[in-house]
Amino acid sequence: MAPGNVDAAPLVVVAEPLDGEALDWLAARCRVAVCNATGGRSTGPGRSALGPAVAPTLERLLPEADGLVVRTYTRVDEALLTAAPRLRVVGRAGVGLDNIDLDATARRGIEVVHTPDANTQAVVEYVVALMCDAIRPRAALAGAVEPAEWSRLRAEVVGRRQLDECVLGVLGLGRIGRRIAEVGGALGMRTIYNDLLKIGPERSGGAEPVSVERLFAESDILTIHVDGRPSNRGFVGRPLIDRLRPDAILINTSRGFVIDHGALRGFLTERPQALALLDVHEPEPIGPDHPLIGVPNAHLFPHLASRTESAMRRMSWVVRDVARALGVE
Repeated sequence: MAPGNVDAAPLVVVAEPLDGEALDWLAARCRVAVCNATGGRSTGPGRSALGPAVAPTLERLLPEADGLVVRTYTRVDEALLTAAPRLRVVGRAGVGLDNIDLDATARRGIEVVHTPDANTQAVVEYVVALMCDAIRPRAALAGAVEPAEWSRLRAEVVGRRQLDECVLGVLGLGRIGRRIAEVGGALGMRTIYNDLLKIGPERSGGAEPVSVERLFAESDILTIHVDGRPSNRGFVGRPLIDRLRPDAILINTSRGFVIDHGALRGFLTERPQALALLDVHEPEPIGPDHPLIGVPNAHLFPHLASRTESAMRRMSWVVRDVARALGVE
């Protein structure tokens, strides 16, 4: 179908914010209903020509939907699919497919498309930034400083170690984990990893394979990059957490449910030199009963690892595959 000929075009429901250019590209080929069920708006440098009009509810749109585009917080489960009998394709503007029931979509013959490499660079940069923040304290000056204060700051704001003195451990050596291993090696770090799959040296990013027990015991900095399979729920529990070094730095930008946060709270409380930097949580947003709230060496972030304009723009272009699946590219 040529762009602009949308009179009898399929209906695509966009349930969470997309880049404005990608949204307009899709709207030139399909009928588009912007639901933005999570309350967001189009993202990216340009606003969509569709504008910020009040959108109908997702539930009202699903019965007529031929395509559905989601990001992180819309769950495509049996209930949603039952309410969408015309659905032919689900596009996930992102990497993981944890929020999509792949068995249920397969039974219905619904194609699922996503953007597996769209945010790799953004997440890698974020993890490196967290590592640097953790080991290199800094003090910004608001203005002129007296000589005595200058000397005090220079004496007190001193990093205890450098990255090239640290062992970097990577749990899960997929696209992101492998790239982080490469960056760690370039920074002079010894890098080790554990993964379910056997990975050849040409694809390991220079990291050494070790058992998961050794990974937790030997890493100065341990960063988690595992997928959302059910067996990973609570995988990082007390038996592994207790193997961590007393001053270990634990970073998680993968899935919140991978870590037993109660066990991590106990570890951090007993070992005040350790540090946890957690960007993902279960559930999101975190509630007042989260076990790590108030733990001084647990730093919680609001799921920011992929939040760059470039990454969000690339993820939004899942609409190309949605259009292809609907035959209107």
